[in-house]
Amino acid sequence: MAIDGVESCGEGVADGGGVQWLLQPRGTRKGGRAHFEHTVQKGVDLASYAHLLGGEADRLKELFPAGSSARFWGATPGAPEWHDKAKALSGYRVGDEVLFYHRWKFIARATITAKFRNARLAEGLWGKDEEDGAAWEHMIALGDVVEFEVDAKPVLIAVGVNNGALRSLRLASAEQRRAFIGKQGIPWESPSAPLSNSLSKLERQALLHAFSKLRTHTGPDGPSVHKPLALLWSIGRLEAGKDRLAPWDVFEHEVGALLTEFGSASSKVTPHYPFLRLHSSGVWDLEGVEGGVKDPSPATLREADAKAGFDVEAARLLCEPRVRAEAVKLLSSTYFAAEERPRILDRVGLGGYLSASGEPERLPDADSEGVDGDVGPVKRRTVSGDRPERNPEWIKRVKEWHHDTCQVCSQPLEILDGYYSEAAHIQGIGSPHHGPDRVSNMLCLCPNHHKQFDRLAIYIDAEWNVRRTRDDAVLYELRRHPEHTITSSFVEYHRVLCGKHD
Repeated sequence: MAIDGVESCGEGVADGGGVQWLLQPRGTRKGGRAHFEHTVQKGVDLASYAHLLGGEADRLKELFPAGSSARFWGATPGAPEWHDKAKALSGYRVGDEVLFYHRWKFIARATITAKFRNARLAEGLWGKDEEDGAAWEHMIALGDVVEFEVDAKPVLIAVGVNNGALRSLRLASAEQRRAFIGKQGIPWESPSAPLSNSLSKLERQALLHAFSKLRTHTGPDGPSVHKPLALLWSIGRLEAGKDRLAPWDVFEHEVGALLTEFGSASSKVTPHYPFLRLHSSGVWDLEGVEGGVKDPSPATLREADAKAGFDVEAARLLCEPRVRAEAVKLLSSTYFAAEERPRILDRVGLGGYLSASGEPERLPDADSEGVDGDVGPVKRRTVSGDRPERNPEWIKRVKEWHHDTCQVCSQPLEILDGYYSEAAHIQGIGSPHHGPDRVSNMLCLCPNHHKQFDRLAIYIDAEWNVRRTRDDAVLYELRRHPEHTITSSFVEYHRVLCGKHD
């Protein structure tokens, strides 16, 4: 059967106009959450719906060659031509990104790899809308889904949703999307959408290659750390949501302090060196400096109100958590000794990359206070801070599925009144990792393996083996449960933190 109103999967690819955002509510009506879990988070087996694929069957099989985990979403027809929903349905293209919205937040994104209309397939996947009896027949096929949680209001208000609550399909232009790319430390960019996977991979490789091949001066104490320190500091700015370009006076003060603290004894503290010379790396912008002025002095840079930092494309890539994690790992491990890395990363605001949770490790005696005498009460101190709020229902569900038994070692930990286990996020839900609080991003672990997983001593490979990070030795096969679907992109992200790139 031919699909009604076929638009070829290969047509309409986002081109020079730029990638747009299709802003899509997850749905609050009955079944919305279940539909999202079924066809977006988990994906479906194409073979089960082969009789409903119609004229796009061959193309969909190309997009999802494994057959399983084919991901779809849809919209009902019927909106008037002037309605925002109708404009969105006619205006989005293959290659654009869809951002899924629920309760004031964007919760996931994916690249649109196919756009077509098929009422029969839609009904087979989701049934019909109970209110109007329509099928969600305006369908899209999705690349890898990346889950996260960020405040949707800034984007929604920018595109004209005055109250910041998205109730219907909306299209954000490429220009509107660009306004939010490269300027905020939030995970807008998708690392692995199939349609643009080769391009994304090449972009990431080019960026990481530039970082790994920095031209550094070598003195009697070894290579200079001016450039890698400046780059880590600049990544820290992006992580903090600051502008990609830093004024010279800020750069001079803050990078100068880092060079004083971490530079070699034989190196001069010259922050203007990386400020100017990183321009040759191909990922760095320099503004306010005349092309004919060679090696301007710090006073000249100050008079010119010069600015420097990552160029637009590099900043765009580094706003994706996975790319940022790869960059931090590469720069810190390539140019700094192991004992220096924790202090350096902590100083530039990137200490969270030393653990999967994003929480810096505190040594037992780091903040201890002396207590006189051998006996008596221990002095106490007040500690303030904040932690991401976790959904207790997700935690309970994961533990119940696994009966409080560790997925790594398969051992339950007996306590006085039963058994104890911990629900561990694979991609940390706080800064800097920005993972989602979802069961697909959780493991049920014993305390020992939770600590080892969090401190990056063990990782899960592509075949679901648990390996030791330092020598890649296989320790266990991850024990899994049929109802507990784990999203592979979260496991891949954890591998990046461990220095195990796919």
